[in-house]
Amino acid sequence: MHAQPAIPRPLRWSLAALAAGASTAWAQGSPAPTQPMLVAADTLNGADTAWLLTATALVLLMTLPGIALFYAGMVRRKSVLNTMASVLAVAALVSLLWFAVGYSLAFTPGNGLLGGTSRLWFSGMAYLKEGGRVMVSHVAPNVPESLYAMFQLTFAIITAALVVGSFVERMRLSAVLVFSGLWSIVVYAPVAHWVWEPGGWLAQLGALDFAGGSVVHINAGVAGLVCAYVLGPRRGYGREAFEPYSLAFTLVGTGLLWVGWFGFNAGSAVAADGRAGLAMLVTHVAAAAGALSWMLGEWILRGRPSLLGLCSGAVAGLVAITPASGFVMPASAVLIGAVAGFACYWGATGLKRMLGADDSLDVFGVHGIGGLVGCVLTGLLASKAVGGVEASMVAQLVSAGAVLAWSAVGTFVVLLVTKVLVGLRVDEQSEATGLDIAQQRERLGN
Repeated sequence: MHAQPAIPRPLRWSLAALAAGASTAWAQGSPAPTQPMLVAADTLNGADTAWLLTATALVLLMTLPGIALFYAGMVRRKSVLNTMASVLAVAALVSLLWFAVGYSLAFTPGNGLLGGTSRLWFSGMAYLKEGGRVMVSHVAPNVPESLYAMFQLTFAIITAALVVGSFVERMRLSAVLVFSGLWSIVVYAPVAHWVWEPGGWLAQLGALDFAGGSVVHINAGVAGLVCAYVLGPRRGYGREAFEPYSLAFTLVGTGLLWVGWFGFNAGSAVAADGRAGLAMLVTHVAAAAGALSWMLGEWILRGRPSLLGLCSGAVAGLVAITPASGFVMPASAVLIGAVAGFACYWGATGLKRMLGADDSLDVFGVHGIGGLVGCVLTGLLASKAVGGVEASMVAQLVSAGAVLAWSAVGTFVVLLVTKVLVGLRVDEQSEATGLDIAQQRERLGN
């Protein structure tokens, strides 16, 4: 459960204690209190199950068609269909790999670094009608494990799909598939285990991430930045105007993300309860604050606001509230969203120029910076009255740093492997023609 129900009290007293705890978790692992198990079907909570079914559909909606439209609207006309195809293909591939490998490595008991093998190759997830038995996860015992695994799948999908925005218009579709498949197993699954499975070493240290600030957004943001550096800039980057195909598409995608985010954050309570309701509320007000603060920043610095800025600011607020959504009150959520709007505006403009990477759709500037802002402010603003745990700023910083480092190194290695297997970048002629024609032999109609 993203709400981390079995996390021990955070180690807050000193860096020495934190380091000692990390050493133990890395060396020995910390077993979960129980194993996934078969239980009587009538012990499940009907309301929780119904809400998680709804939340799962909402989170999948964020990628299909949310991210597909959001990204497609920002690329040039000649690569719109390729961008959509990449998102759809990644979603399909990650889905199969998740049930074959990823879920077991992320959400079954193992050690502090990685889960076990009890759910490899589509095993488990049983529902036995005649015996009235159903398999449940030790992390979410009130709902079927098949549903919990589906809910977690939607997070794995959107994280891999977010990275696509950093290398659009220049990566081969075959490379997109090889990279995304390997990345979901090598990078995403271990991070999800560290933070969200009760035996994960960051969970044991008391790191708080209700719905994916580090697991999804820091992870995807850093991966996107590494991809941008390794692939290099698009032809004409910095010299030609790259006109977005349709900001109307981007607005529709933003709306789907905003609505879907209620499943993302409120669904992470894994219960139809007051905490889920509060998570939904704080998600909404943070998005609103992010949209307005980005708009204000543009108004002050550029003399006029933009629709793209409003969309980007809303997403920035949603990103930053994600780790805090089960731990803060509404006033804190407004502050988080407002800070994220300004910070991500800088991340997508000033910081982007400093870094010199062609992160095409600002995956690092919005998701990486927004995730870091949310992670830190969760440590500062989390309320024990809401979440039942006390936040440790040290644990939050260690969590952010560990995910950042693992994602950077893991992404680089996966890119090197992908390059050896299928190559990474299309040739210059294909890039000039556009990936719709070069990769799909399709084009948008008039």
